[in-house]
Amino acid sequence: MEKEQFEDISMDKVMKNYDFNKIYTGEIIKGKVIKVTDEEVFVNINYFADGIISKSELSEDSDIKPSDIISVDDIIDVMVLSADDGEGNVLLSKKQADAVKVWEDLYNAEKNSELISVIIKEEVKGGVVGYYNGIRVFMPASQTSLLYRDNLNAMVGQKFDVKIIELDKNKNKIVVSKRAVEKEEREKAKEVLWKSLRKGEKRKGKVVRIVKFGAFVDIGGVEGLIHISDLSWKRVSEPSEIVSVGDDVEVFVQDFDEKKGRISLALKDVSKNPWDDIHIKYNNNTIVEGRVTKFMNFGAFVEIEPGVEGLVHLAEISQENIAKPSDVLSIEQMVRVKILDIDEKNHKISLSIKDAVETSKEYLKYNDEDNGTNLADLFGDIFKDLK
Repeated sequence: MEKEQFEDISMDKVMKNYDFNKIYTGEIIKGKVIKVTDEEVFVNINYFADGIISKSELSEDSDIKPSDIISVDDIIDVMVLSADDGEGNVLLSKKQADAVKVWEDLYNAEKNSELISVIIKEEVKGGVVGYYNGIRVFMPASQTSLLYRDNLNAMVGQKFDVKIIELDKNKNKIVVSKRAVEKEEREKAKEVLWKSLRKGEKRKGKVVRIVKFGAFVDIGGVEGLIHISDLSWKRVSEPSEIVSVGDDVEVFVQDFDEKKGRISLALKDVSKNPWDDIHIKYNNNTIVEGRVTKFMNFGAFVEIEPGVEGLVHLAEISQENIAKPSDVLSIEQMVRVKILDIDEKNHKISLSIKDAVETSKEYLKYNDEDNGTNLADLFGDIFKDLK
């Protein structure tokens, strides 16, 4: 009994003489890192014995190397697990000390709707797991993005700002959302966009959806519609002929209604309507070359320049009686047509293939046969069918 008292008194004297701190299990103290190995970290805690942090007590991330997060001379907070493990060692924990402060930070972040930065570690069933200052967090697959994400593994190793949507220290449960952050950013972007939007201006955007009647383009948080008729000045049967999902495009703002959340866009250059000077470029009875673009029961459409199409009525295709345009024509075939009438206001042109042939025959009749020109040169394969 006297011996134990003597040892206790001696220890007190030693600690006082050398100005050592007293330490207690469970308290958090500061220390200076003096050595880092693959399995342990040694810390000077101003005590008669140095403290030891085992690898398992460094971080919740069991795969992390001590040297990845700790360096010699670092000043760190540690929790005392044991002032004496029976062999004179002081056992410490960095992850438990961090957890105390981290949980305080987490509750403050949740209370103030602040974002936290999380590094994604791995894909798991139903989502991904990440770490915030050594604390494990879970992000459900549904919360990884506003858009559908089919490859969660692509997030591994990346750092994201996320919002806390569920927090329970007793269950050691932290659920976060990147989707919520994107949604807030999108709403802010919408406000800015609606205030700055002007009719007639050009905007950069990305094609996000294609439907039968057009394409939807995200121009910065808000989607606008390009109607199929505004994709190009030329005839378009399917929007996919012009654009694809994911395409970066430049569009014109034609009109918008903020209350209804609608924006009308145009991909075609609305400032360069090919019909505006149609009478300057073309006159009635002029013969021009064009490309067959579409068949109808009543005739064929021929494009004489990008964005300008005319109709060759069934009766104007051939001198012979034909049941349908495809009897003598094919899509993409180049033909010569005669302009019969131009309706600039309604964007309509009446054309004739048979009159173009007859006019050319009359022209050739008065030209030297030695010049080598013949109807086959002028009309190609179609002439065979129109003799």
